[in-house]
Amino acid sequence: MNKINLPKVLHSKTPKSYKNKKLNNANFGDFSHNDYQVFLHLISKIGGVDEYGKYLQPHELQREHILTAKEFSSLFNTNIHHSYRVLKKAIDKLMKTDIKVEKEDDSGFCRINVCSKAEYSKNQGHIIVKFTDDIMPYLAQVKKKFVLYNLKEVANFGSLYTTRLYELIQEFKETGWLLKSVEQLRDIFAIGHKFKTYNNFKQKTFAHACKEINDNYDIDLRFEEEKKGRKVVGVKFFFKKTLVHKVTNQKTGISKNVYQKPKLLVKKKKGEVKQINSDILEGQLSFNDLKTNDKAKPMNSVITSLLAKIFPDKK
Repeated sequence: MNKINLPKVLHSKTPKSYKNKKLNNANFGDFSHNDYQVFLHLISKIGGVDEYGKYLQPHELQREHILTAKEFSSLFNTNIHHSYRVLKKAIDKLMKTDIKVEKEDDSGFCRINVCSKAEYSKNQGHIIVKFTDDIMPYLAQVKKKFVLYNLKEVANFGSLYTTRLYELIQEFKETGWLLKSVEQLRDIFAIGHKFKTYNNFKQKTFAHACKEINDNYDIDLRFEEEKKGRKVVGVKFFFKKTLVHKVTNQKTGISKNVYQKPKLLVKKKKGEVKQINSDILEGQLSFNDLKTNDKAKPMNSVITSLLAKIFPDKK
């Protein structure tokens, strides 16, 4: 049997979550917040481009990955002993739970398993997970069809609903708003039979999530209820847009989209708050070591030097 030679994959300098928009809206069943954090951390290891910056096809992506308790503890700011327990518990959930994903043509939905193998090593302090063939197409980077953000952006969230709402915002970050029906939100949050009344559902999920996101980011996140008669049938969320600037490297001629995201808020003494810049680069274009054609001519650009003047921070 011939061995398949996978292309060399470049990995981002910082762990990033990226997945198909359909997967971003999927129902993850009874995943706990920790289970979902493990899942996000694992998919951040897949990578999506080769050494030349070309997007890889699903069959070219590495399916098996190792996640250590030390890595998880460092990224999500948890106690190392707690991280061991989280990883050990998560492999059971990853193996047992299938996720509900809408079909690309919106004609229905399908249920797929996350992984075909999940192994915990107590001595090594890590887990090994092998993703299924069915989920790989949803983890491949396809221009305009995937959602990406730095995992550190959700590291301080204490609720699964907060992380899931933040991910929805990333899908619409350039518009400044998104609209979901109540039924869509219940499905995305995987509520099941919990929170049967709307008010209870609102307070336990997206109302709490909005507060937690606003506590961490200068994003001015708020929502309005869409009603049919007296019944709330949808929720429209509003937030500060992510500004996009194109910057060209003067040496290589490679252009990159720079996302100027809402500022991360950091608590100071006595409840004071300061802002820090949370700009990130788009997708795998954040790599510094992409190979370029030797014949490529440098493209002079003044965008980099003028970026701060052209796009001042909005208050």
